[in-house]
Amino acid sequence: MSTLTGTGALFRLALRRERLRVPLWTLACAATTAGAAAATADLYPSQRELTVFAEAVNAVPALVAFYGRIYDPTSLGAAAVLKLTGFGAALIALLLITTVVRHTRAEEESGRLDLLGSGVVGRHAPLAAALAVTVVTGVAVGILTAGGLAVAGLPVAGSVALGAGWMTAGWAFGAIAAVAAQLCRSARLATGIAGGVLGLAYLLRAIGDSGPEWLSWLSPIGWAQQIRPFAGERWWVVALPVAFAAVLLLVAVRLSDGRDLGAGLLADRAGPAHAGRGLQGTTGLLWRLNRAGLLAWTAVYLVLGLVIGNLANGIGKFLDNPRAEQLILALGGQKALADAFFALEFGVAGIIAAVYAMSALTHLHAEEEALRTEPLLATSVSRTRLLSGHLVLATAGSAVPLLAAGLGAGFASGLQSGNTGAEIGRLTATALVQLPAVWVLAGVACALFGLLPSRLGLVWVVLVAVVVVGEFGVLLGVPQVVLNLSPFTHLPSLPGSTEGMTSIPWLVLVAGALFAAGVAGFRRRDIAA
Repeated sequence: MSTLTGTGALFRLALRRERLRVPLWTLACAATTAGAAAATADLYPSQRELTVFAEAVNAVPALVAFYGRIYDPTSLGAAAVLKLTGFGAALIALLLITTVVRHTRAEEESGRLDLLGSGVVGRHAPLAAALAVTVVTGVAVGILTAGGLAVAGLPVAGSVALGAGWMTAGWAFGAIAAVAAQLCRSARLATGIAGGVLGLAYLLRAIGDSGPEWLSWLSPIGWAQQIRPFAGERWWVVALPVAFAAVLLLVAVRLSDGRDLGAGLLADRAGPAHAGRGLQGTTGLLWRLNRAGLLAWTAVYLVLGLVIGNLANGIGKFLDNPRAEQLILALGGQKALADAFFALEFGVAGIIAAVYAMSALTHLHAEEEALRTEPLLATSVSRTRLLSGHLVLATAGSAVPLLAAGLGAGFASGLQSGNTGAEIGRLTATALVQLPAVWVLAGVACALFGLLPSRLGLVWVVLVAVVVVGEFGVLLGVPQVVLNLSPFTHLPSLPGSTEGMTSIPWLVLVAGALFAAGVAGFRRRDIAA
């Protein structure tokens, strides 16, 4: 029997399991890119306006670090994909990281690969199937993205270059995830390692674009930008992530040969012989399991807030265009352009914070499927108490990163304006006002967990819909009745406008009702149903 025996069957199984998540994520990225490109063409109808915008962007180091550089100030396509090239590559990388870990390390951790391995399945078949899914997903992303940009009216060569950059960046991080899956025993740690590498790669790209350029060449995200879509494409750069992924795949195979099924190459550290007082209840256990992730989210949001606060006071320098100014005002505020910028950026931060809140509930379902919930419920811990702890984690845990972002933005903006105290107060409120909408999405996850646990994956469909409709609806001309389906649409556009404050209690009530429905359903249904 070959070490690849059974790869085809496992590949088809993986495609079936990903029949919703991967297509929706891929289509959302492609549609968003095409819509943003079409909208940009309307913003800069003259060459002069386009050149002024591009040169102003390149003159702001913080903005270049955040989004990247426009390599050709005369290219409409280069301006259209400014916010998409690096950030989109990171999103595709995250998708493929989670895909590879899900079909390798997570399967080993759950014990399902033990059952498969007892049949006619080769040693390397699961890894090969996961990587095949990664390749197919990357190709689909590249083709759909390039096609969407071309349909939007951008040059075909640049469209293909952007799609190739996203595709190959995803392959590179899929290979990184494959190596991480061989190193550690838990899927969470493998995802954390690969995600940490992704964060480091984005940081190297940011420093390199705004400082010593050679640092960008150390990052797969930087490679995606160095292909330079719509700015004199450099096709040879595509070979870098492909070669990088190929080398790491060989490393992953060799590492797989040197370990037992279910084991990792990193040595497990023995814990203390006796648990501390903090682990005598579910609260302490939840904190112990989630503290590293929460601290990482908080640190990232603090840095994000500092960057946003530093950019806002100079926002007018790179939006010297009446149409662009009107668009930003329509998206986020009514008084000042800087306030509209804050409202827009914190709205995006709120949606990302919802990922943390929803993950708290999906993680509990994963614990239930791994049969770790039953031992807890066999003690004095009730179902209500167990789920309530995760709800506290979802609600309070999502508030902490947003609080850090508000404090960071207020501090950075206050240093420039000379009124630090007032800026911290108003921007912290701007960040925290996102919480009712975040809690509504967490409530959707809770209700599905309690009532329809087999359909819990639909929460990510809801999230994608909120991102596309809520954040890009204005750009795409979506009717207001559709925009109102997003809970973020009903939030006030602080700090520019207080209109919509009366919607906050209603959003909190909706979230509470969804939480209650989830708790009631969990109390009545079978475990691991």
